[in-house]
Amino acid sequence: MSAAEAGGVFHRARGRTLDAFPAEKESEWKGPFYFILGADPQFGLMKAWSTGDCDNGGDEWEQEIRLTEQAVQAINKLNPKPKFFVLCGDLIHAMPGVKVVFSGHYHRNAGGTYQNLDMVVSSAIGCQLGRDPHGLRVVVVTAEKIVHRYYSLDELSEKGIEDDVMDLIKKK
Repeated sequence: MSAAEAGGVFHRARGRTLDAFPAEKESEWKGPFYFILGADPQFGLMKAWSTGDCDNGGDEWEQEIRLTEQAVQAINKLNPKPKFFVLCGDLIHAMPGVKVVFSGHYHRNAGGTYQNLDMVVSSAIGCQLGRDPHGLRVVVVTAEKIVHRYYSLDELSEKGIEDDVMDLIKKK
């Protein structure tokens, strides 16, 4: 898609209202609000930075986990509550034990593998930019493996999760 075509997508959306929230509460401007933006928890960087080995360190996340929990606790105490919370930037610095990274935003299914790390990109619930149906990805994590399947919204509504995937969920 060219930049002009992409711009057209946004242009067509102007003036529309959002139906995701009750109309009386959220679809029209009601005045000022606030949201919280958090950036770069970058799990693993604090140890790597302190040891001076940012290329190989990062196998410990304790400090970042503690600080992230502190951030969530602080946000939960706010009154009035923020409308939403956005977390952006680098989420992790090093990936101890991570085998698969899941993401979206590409508006189509995609992925690949690099040095035993799988990248799985899930298509959108909303606007499709490829040939994939509107859908969701079901991810099952067991002690041995990670299994994922993309389901169209119709398929998931009508048939549910496939038996072989459900069997993984039921194992203890």
